[in-house]
Amino acid sequence: MIKGLAGATIWSEDLAKLLPFYRDVLGLPVGIDSPAFVLLGKPGTPALALGTHSEVHGRNADPARHMVSLLSDDVTAEWKRLKAAGVEFIEDPKDYGTLWLATLKAPEGNLIQLVQFKD
Repeated sequence: MIKGLAGATIWSEDLAKLLPFYRDVLGLPVGIDSPAFVLLGKPGTPALALGTHSEVHGRNADPARHMVSLLSDDVTAEWKRLKAAGVEFIEDPKDYGTLWLATLKAPEGNLIQLVQFKD
């Protein structure tokens, strides 16, 4: 029986191009670190992973096909912090009624959404 989401993986031909952005700029904690695979988060919980893959080459040709969403308790504050660090956003924080979203470009062209659910 399928129980739910275990996580998502962003593949690259060069993990060293991705890890500093997700770990150092976004601030995601590293739970597992190996030369070809890194889990960002706590093992056994839904987490984002980065890895190398022989079939992945260069930038993402279709970055809107899928997006990873990262939870935030203050999307606007994170947007300000990341903009100051030089991160490019394609959507500034926007109120969607039940949540706030902001969408940024990560290395290799992947799109990442910051999500803040309203109480």
